Amino acid sequence: MTISKKSASVHQVEPDDKEPTSVAGLALENRLGYALRRAQLTVFKHFNEAMQAYEIRPAQFSSLVVIEGYPGITQTNLAKILDIDPPRIVSLINHLEERGLALRVRCKRDKRSHGIFLSKKGEALTEQLKALAEQSDIQATQSLSEIERRQLLSLLVKIYAPDTADE
Repeated sequence: MTISKKSASVHQVEPDDKEPTSVAGLALENRLGYALRRAQLTVFKHFNEAMQAYEIRPAQFSSLVVIEGYPGITQTNLAKILDIDPPRIVSLINHLEERGLALRVRCKRDKRSHGIFLSKKGEALTEQLKALAEQSDIQATQSLSEIERRQLLSLLVKIYAPDTADE
């Protein structure tokens, strides 16, 4: 078997060597997708630890915050805003309803659709969770200054929502 050495960033690991611990010097080091995914894993780890006691996952938290900001939002619109498949949003809303955090109310204008609202319990919990999420973000990005953190957030928004980044 022949192994070709394509670039200087190829490192052969010998059985006696220590196991590799980073991607330093490899092509991944300069890939935005890889860096974003690794950053996401770090941020989600902190977030999941903060929300563990409340049994809240990221999509549930996002849904609660959007429902709080747009009381009466429809499932369809919520799914679009959060970029979640409609069948998955139904399950998510069902779960929030079962926990007594949200409720569906039939729309007066269109009897076929329902608006989603937070319950009093949902409103109170969402306020707590927003504070926890903010602290989680700060902990996950503790190697950044506040200015760097705001810059990073601004740049990320430009990537996923280029039409709204400057608003």
